[in-house]
Amino acid sequence: GGADLPPPLAEAIVAAYGELAAAMAASGVPAAVAVRSSATAEDLPEASFAGQQETYLHVEGEAALLAACRRCYASLFTDRAIAYRQQHGFDHLEVALSIGVQRMVRSDLASSGVMFSIDTETGFRDAVLLTAAYGLGENVVQGAVNPDEWLIFKPTLEQGFAPILSRRLGSKALRMVYADPSGGDGRAVRNEAVSPEDSGRFALSDGEALTLARWACVIERHYGERRGVPTPMDIEWAKDGLSGALFILQARPETVESRRGGAVLRSWHLEPHQAEEITSGRAIGASVSSGQARVISDPGEIARFMDGDLLVTRRTDPDWEPILRKASGVVTDQGGRTCHAAIIAREMGLTAIVGTGDGTSRIGDGDTVTLSCCEGDVGHVYRGALPFRVEEQAIGNLPATRTRILINVGNPEEAFNLASIPCDGVGLARLEFIIANHIRVHPMALLQPERVATAADRAAIAELVAGYDTPSEYYVDLLSQGMARIAAAFHPRPVILRFSDFKSNEYARLLGGSAFEPAEENPMIGWRGASRYYAPAFRAAFALECQALRRVRESMGLRNVIPMIPFCRTPEEGDRVLAVMAGEGLVRGKDGLEVYVMCELPSNVIGAEAFAERFDGFSIGSNDLTQLTLGLDRDSALVADLFDERQATVKEMIRLAIRTARRCGRKIGICGQAPSDYPDFARFLVEEGIDSISLNPDAVVPTRIAIAAMEAELDAAASAGRLT
Repeated sequence: GGADLPPPLAEAIVAAYGELAAAMAASGVPAAVAVRSSATAEDLPEASFAGQQETYLHVEGEAALLAACRRCYASLFTDRAIAYRQQHGFDHLEVALSIGVQRMVRSDLASSGVMFSIDTETGFRDAVLLTAAYGLGENVVQGAVNPDEWLIFKPTLEQGFAPILSRRLGSKALRMVYADPSGGDGRAVRNEAVSPEDSGRFALSDGEALTLARWACVIERHYGERRGVPTPMDIEWAKDGLSGALFILQARPETVESRRGGAVLRSWHLEPHQAEEITSGRAIGASVSSGQARVISDPGEIARFMDGDLLVTRRTDPDWEPILRKASGVVTDQGGRTCHAAIIAREMGLTAIVGTGDGTSRIGDGDTVTLSCCEGDVGHVYRGALPFRVEEQAIGNLPATRTRILINVGNPEEAFNLASIPCDGVGLARLEFIIANHIRVHPMALLQPERVATAADRAAIAELVAGYDTPSEYYVDLLSQGMARIAAAFHPRPVILRFSDFKSNEYARLLGGSAFEPAEENPMIGWRGASRYYAPAFRAAFALECQALRRVRESMGLRNVIPMIPFCRTPEEGDRVLAVMAGEGLVRGKDGLEVYVMCELPSNVIGAEAFAERFDGFSIGSNDLTQLTLGLDRDSALVADLFDERQATVKEMIRLAIRTARRCGRKIGICGQAPSDYPDFARFLVEEGIDSISLNPDAVVPTRIAIAAMEAELDAAASAGRLT
């Protein structure tokens, strides 16, 4: 660190800086630069070396520039850089370092962040994950703030659509700015608090987010062509507050998900429990870890940390890596999915929950806790060591089947993971999960807020819809994001999306719902499905579902979505629902729009020819069809022993439905529970020639193997029959 730069190198740096400074002065920009390091062992596909070497920002003047370059070279031999190379087996003397000197982008006056051209949690390659916060980017990289996030679908983005699959507002509590804006040695920065007004707004417009995502696609394609293999990228960007222009600062290969093998599908599952939730944050990965929590504020406390402990701290940087190597999990107060703790946790295979806000104050040092990231985007910290299991499923070299094997999906946050299961698409995507867990408000309470019964409900709704121009836009935005995430995960394979099928008692449990729902004696056969969609009391709410679907198809370009009408009692009801859909711009046949209907009532089976004139396909709901064929309440324990989809009359109903649909030239599948539970029932369906079977995720692989064997056996028997 005490040596001078060789004179020829120093002279070359000064000369180049003079040219850059002159060009910047001509455009009225101060001659401030960023001095960034890049080592030959950095950003390799097998090791990220994230943040090991130094970067100096807002360096101005020849003397300050030469000093920053000298410190950059010296950072090749800090304690942490030496330890990291030692761990990864790199020769210290074989590592070289170059320095890039770039025009300083004044993101201190605007925003900056990180983006990946791959989903970092699932390895899904068709998405860009973009994060943004105010000020200099160091806060995002080091996890000092909880940034805004966008998830953007690459294939239709490049076709000219605007496919924002999700948008999440971060708290962005701090803004890193220059302590001395007139220049200095690159160390003169400070954090200041962000106003509540700015925290409540996104740090980028959607248009800017889409522009950056398009650039990520270009960068990924360039590096992939250069390397000859697909190369997902980790990219830093910044927005200049003086000009408003966006800049790419650096790009490097993503080092974890892009290298993960896909032959085995591994999933974690918590066993049922009643444990207290201590705190929650962003889930990194999908694993579970239990152990003793160590609340540590400084990496110098490593002596207190035992192998397998769970690290709980405000945030991490490269100095924490010796502790992280001993940990089985990490919880941070600050940071988003692209912060240092998240990146290193993925690389090391740790369970990580970042951006809890209060983990260090709510988790006691020495407490036994469980970190769970297997429940969607939100990671939960529970008290105690909870039982969990890890399931592994081999998914390579599966046999092909004539019968299409589809999958049932409810939670959009699981869709990217489920998309790696070999299937032909989604046979049932339910809106109920999105409405109950993400939106949480009755749609009519957003359209007619004056009717909401209690002040507490009105206040809770107002908090949820804050930031939206209208309450109904909140509903359409969140619903379209949930729909789109499932559609994107399986694109271009078909996704059959069932419109909402809550019963009145279930709708009443949503925020504000009690004012809009009747008290029905038997909601299971009451005001549900199609009968709601054209009813004056609910038609405007169904229109919001149509608007969300239209946004997914037309704005996002996800035309693989096939809407499906549930509980449609008569063909005339079908006409009324199709008319409402057409009034909202969803015209059957336009732009390839197909519309399916559930086959779950005896009237659907007996009148299948009339339904086939109005709809493009059927999906058998075996639960309701069994209930209504046998005349029993499937929710009643008193008659539960009579409920059996394999009962002869139920099978006869299904046989008739399949044969009529095929005679009318319509597709017919099944999305009920029975084929997942009963191999003999699956065989019956295959023998009858059903087009598709939609299964729960855990049943897809074994059922696919079983059906391939059934089809081979049936083909052999048919061949033998022809020969004789």
